[in-house]
Amino acid sequence: MPMFVDHSPPGECIFCKLVKGEIPSAKIYEDELSIAFMDIGQATKGHVLVASKRHAVNLLELTPEEAGAVMQTAQRVAAAVNKAFDPDGINIFQANGAPAGQTVFHFHLHVLPRFVGDGLSIVWKRQEPGFAVLEELAARLRTELQGAA
Repeated sequence: MPMFVDHSPPGECIFCKLVKGEIPSAKIYEDELSIAFMDIGQATKGHVLVASKRHAVNLLELTPEEAGAVMQTAQRVAAAVNKAFDPDGINIFQANGAPAGQTVFHFHLHVLPRFVGDGLSIVWKRQEPGFAVLEELAARLRTELQGAA
């Protein structure tokens, strides 16, 4: 888990400064809505961050256009990572909120090349609550999705 935590206000966070060119970065791509650059804390060789250019704290603050642009950039970056580093796999990771592991409160995705024996792991305790509980949870989400339409 990274040690650095950035709770700066909008426009003053490290990624906003990077987008504005106020601090250096190893930028690899940008378009109107997104930017991709090397993570200063490489989890594996070729670890890239893809961020929204506009300050949004998390996924829920992005516009649909920004969300699409960031994911399209992540796909482009993943293809480049695949060719440049020939990893055994690739993870796309995104965290919303400190309990989820977010340390910079400006929306971003991690494109993580994975190599056999790289020491990284994504772990959770698998729970199988049964179909009735799954259907109840699904019904709650369907209700919310219908209200959002």
